[in-house]
Amino acid sequence: MEGFYSENELADFGFKSIGQDVHISKKASIYLPGKISIGNHVRIDDFCFLVGDVSLGDYIHLAPYSSIHGTGGGTVNLKDFSGLSAYSTIYAGSDDYSGEVMTNPMVDEEFKLEKHSDIVLEKHAVVGLHSTILPGGYVAEGCALGAMCMLATKTEPWGIYIGIPARRIKERSRRILELETEFIEKMRRSENSGRGC
Repeated sequence: MEGFYSENELADFGFKSIGQDVHISKKASIYLPGKISIGNHVRIDDFCFLVGDVSLGDYIHLAPYSSIHGTGGGTVNLKDFSGLSAYSTIYAGSDDYSGEVMTNPMVDEEFKLEKHSDIVLEKHAVVGLHSTILPGGYVAEGCALGAMCMLATKTEPWGIYIGIPARRIKERSRRILELETEFIEKMRRSENSGRGC
């Protein structure tokens, strides 16, 4: 694909692990690739930013300008079929803004107090445009965060959440699960057909 790194170029990055059919824009920024794991069928678009302990499953899409910060002692794990819309951000670590301690990465650790936690987006979780997930955030299976949400707590499965802070407004359809089964079967048939050529 034009504008994306080749398979050989991706191999030179030194990722912790990387699967097949991975497309990363040459305009994306990747830091500490040795801590980043990427599954199969993943696309990372222009101006995305990834750093630290990040794990991406299969069939993941990171839309332009989305960013994942797996730093500050926390990890970020996006499971299969999850994704981020444009300008969405995940922070596994954050400074304390109370004023009792100092902030920013240019200050020695002894003068700061960072909050951190592991953040997980379970299968079929999606995060809407301009949304932010902070330490303590957890997106349960099948959840959808609407545009401009802020999440720092745990969601319950198969809900649609909106607002700041994010709150559940209704159930999300589980038909995705049926479609997943059909999609996986279609992909298997396609792979088997290709091997027969």
